[in-house]
Amino acid sequence: MFPQVLPTYNRTDVAFVRGEGPYLFAEDGQRYLDFTAGIAVNAFGHANPRLVAALTAQAGKLWHTSNLFRVPGQEALAKRLCEVTFADTAFFTNSGVEACELAWKMARRYQYVSGHPERFRVVCFEGAFHGRTMAAIAAGGNPKYLEGFGPKVEGFDTIPPGDLKAVEAAIGPQTAAILIEPIQGEGGVRVMTPEYLRGLRKLCDQHGLLLIFDEVQCGMGRTGKLFAYEWTGITPDIMPIAKAIGGGFPVGACLATAEAAKGMTPGTHGTTYGGNPLAMAVAIEALTMVMEPDFLPHVGAIANYLQQQLGRLVADHPDVVAEIRGQGLLLGLKLKVPNTEFVTAARRMGLLVVGAGDNVVRLLPPLIITESHVREAMEKLSAAAQTFEAKSK
Repeated sequence: MFPQVLPTYNRTDVAFVRGEGPYLFAEDGQRYLDFTAGIAVNAFGHANPRLVAALTAQAGKLWHTSNLFRVPGQEALAKRLCEVTFADTAFFTNSGVEACELAWKMARRYQYVSGHPERFRVVCFEGAFHGRTMAAIAAGGNPKYLEGFGPKVEGFDTIPPGDLKAVEAAIGPQTAAILIEPIQGEGGVRVMTPEYLRGLRKLCDQHGLLLIFDEVQCGMGRTGKLFAYEWTGITPDIMPIAKAIGGGFPVGACLATAEAAKGMTPGTHGTTYGGNPLAMAVAIEALTMVMEPDFLPHVGAIANYLQQQLGRLVADHPDVVAEIRGQGLLLGLKLKVPNTEFVTAARRMGLLVVGAGDNVVRLLPPLIITESHVREAMEKLSAAAQTFEAKSK
């Protein structure tokens, strides 16, 4: 019998029934330390009382109206996001890929109203991941995700990251924008250097292009700043965000400057559920929490502590762990053993981690973890590594 739930995931046979802070509890009562956070979503842990209160308070008032009417929560959240970022405007979505889709439409529309309708192509980078829509898999360029879905959506030129000369060579008369993740998560936790990102900004300025930073995974405090672009000294023109901005509730946004968004006039884009009152209530509280004075300094401090401890892991298990990658609490372990097997071994020790490209395991803990949680994770990571060393003897 064909599965009633479409079998597009290689699911692990574990089901969680409850969460508390950085812990998840399975059906059988087993407790796991969660260093996946729903893939960088549950930044405030599970069942965070402030987010629960914001959601339940709004749920008793109003769930959904329509974007045919004003949504006060959108106005409040957009105002706050624009105050704390480079942006002048925000459009709210249900997910990160929807925010990315708008970013590409916005870039094309910007060129159209600027008198360059021929400019519609976007320069993208190998190892990127922008979602699973037809356009998103074209932008990512991963053959595994493109296979079997017919011709690749036109308009995306994928090149290796890190070489500014290669980027300049890829820019042509039809180029509208450059799209990049400041840190590639799915692609193997590859950090783009500030110098490289500044070089992309310069190329965009020279050629009349828009610069798009996909901060769906690396944004909302995960690097120790509100958004990763803040480490670079430059700003993008458009920035899709999602994941942690709802703390687990589905919500995304596309932020942009007024200039970049000038082509997005009434009727050019829309959404049914995006920015509904429930999502806005939770996201407003999530942003309030991240912007409290002690929150981001805590992320920076605990990230430094975790990275120090991971250095010891590499030293103690050189035949298993090759190197540490990443920034803040978006970290990766480049392995010398299969990452899928390491994920399984860690889970058996009671620690949840997630794989990535280039044989990397990602560590994406909630941003509220403490040093005691780090020490617990290190014990479990070390125990997982030892299982591979025992096999080799």
